[in-house]
Amino acid sequence: MNKNRLGKSDLYVSELSLGCMSLGTEQAKAQDIIDHAINAGINYLDTADLYDKGRNEEIVGQALKGRRDQVVLATKVGNHLKENGEWFWDPSKAYIVNQVKESLRRLNTDYIDLYQLHGGTIDDPIDETIEAFEQLQQEGLIRYYGISSIRPNVIREYVKKSNIVSVMMQYSLFDRRPEETVLDMLHENDISVVARGPMAKGMLSDQASTKVEEKGKNGYLDYTYEELVAMVDKLASKNNTVQSLQYVLQHPAVASAVFGASTAEQLENNLSYQHAAPLTEQQYKSLQTISKPLTYDKHR
Repeated sequence: MNKNRLGKSDLYVSELSLGCMSLGTEQAKAQDIIDHAINAGINYLDTADLYDKGRNEEIVGQALKGRRDQVVLATKVGNHLKENGEWFWDPSKAYIVNQVKESLRRLNTDYIDLYQLHGGTIDDPIDETIEAFEQLQQEGLIRYYGISSIRPNVIREYVKKSNIVSVMMQYSLFDRRPEETVLDMLHENDISVVARGPMAKGMLSDQASTKVEEKGKNGYLDYTYEELVAMVDKLASKNNTVQSLQYVLQHPAVASAVFGASTAEQLENNLSYQHAAPLTEQQYKSLQTISKPLTYDKHR
């Protein structure tokens, strides 16, 4: 599988990456999916301390025994989990510096390749948050850091003040908000995008019509249910999954498209991307005529 450089780092990540949130809590099942992904050429795995209250990190760490050096391992921090299962937003230096130790323990590793802030607002103590990541990098506990955010005002602050190598954000043919200004800005600053949600809750997959009925009854972003149905009808392709992945990877800022898989079959369907002919510029522009270029109405 093709690999792209993640920002200015020395990390090279596969074009398709595995989002681990959907793995579930059964170790054997998760092991099968992760093994399948790595064997197929996926080297980038993304998890978070919040997923299944830390259990997801434990499952991923167990699955990577003997294969840790074959992957770029990413996790996230910032959602402070309390003993009662509730959580609150906590981007403080103290929490980040302390929590990384817990993630390392659960992941059964002594370093994290990419440590990401799991959200963020313009009212955060951003300088303090950056200090935490820089300290962890100097201590060798993390190799690089990034943020997971769709807020343009927050992203601009980190571009200006920090050494982030990546931004994870929601991006798909049905959510083209990053195209407005964010993608070009990040590309100009040599910061990579990791695109999550490229299938728009499955509504851009090969089961698009069924998924619209399940997930789109109340609309999606600025789209009404009727608009979603009309767009899916226009796609009318047996290769929706492939072209949806190709679409988000077309912009040079995007290093990897991250998808979730709860079964090996789902994983295999997404892997068909590897065998498809590249998307031409004409095909790319044709896809754009199907949806509208949404814009961010907040956090600008």
